[in-house]
Amino acid sequence: MRPRLSSAALRIDVAPGYESMSRRAEAWIVEELKNKPSLLLCASAGGTPTLLYELLAARARHEPRLFAQMGILQIDEWGGLPKAHPATCDADLREKLVEPLGIDARRYKAFATDAADPEKECHRISNWLSANGPIDICILGLGKNGHIAMNEPGEALMPRTHVARLTPSSLNHPMLQQLPRKPRYGLTLGMADILASRQILLLVNGTHKREAMKRLLRPQITTAFPASFLRLHSQAIVLCDRLAMPVRKSK
Repeated sequence: MRPRLSSAALRIDVAPGYESMSRRAEAWIVEELKNKPSLLLCASAGGTPTLLYELLAARARHEPRLFAQMGILQIDEWGGLPKAHPATCDADLREKLVEPLGIDARRYKAFATDAADPEKECHRISNWLSANGPIDICILGLGKNGHIAMNEPGEALMPRTHVARLTPSSLNHPMLQQLPRKPRYGLTLGMADILASRQILLLVNGTHKREAMKRLLRPQITTAFPASFLRLHSQAIVLCDRLAMPVRKSK
């Protein structure tokens, strides 16, 4: 996949629509996987990567050996939900990606959402990543407030895996809208963990992400908009559809 636009250090590929965006992402991941069968993929849950995961699952049905060595690391999780609760990121990833690709327990590492000691759980994931990383490809979504994984805007960003305080914007995530009680915190990789990835793919689609994309295109790096830190990565690509791109005002 070749980026078609650039904004300072940020590489951007604009696809006509959500399906074509997802197909480009799938083709890129498959190409990388063929070059490195033991690739470690850091995966995000939620709606944006759903079609990408469906396309990878369809390929796995025809080429199961392609995914025989690949590993998956969960990037973040809602804290305090019961284990196997359908609203967890783990449940979402297992249904859409882990099980369809035939990834066994040895090759899938996830947060325990119901961990008795969340800080200790973060240390467990951090130690695993130190021993098994770095991440080869990190799949990200763009929060409306600019958050990356559960790294929320603030005066400072945590570099490593940590317990995150969730903003109202994140607590309004579609995965949580039907819950009578919202998660009390998040468990997430830190910005340094993400930026240590060999390659990063940020997926952005829909008009509801247009304002966030507009801000991402500004040549600024600020903790008030964590996604802006992707400008520091030489192999970060923003793959979006046309609906997500800001509309240029005619003169």
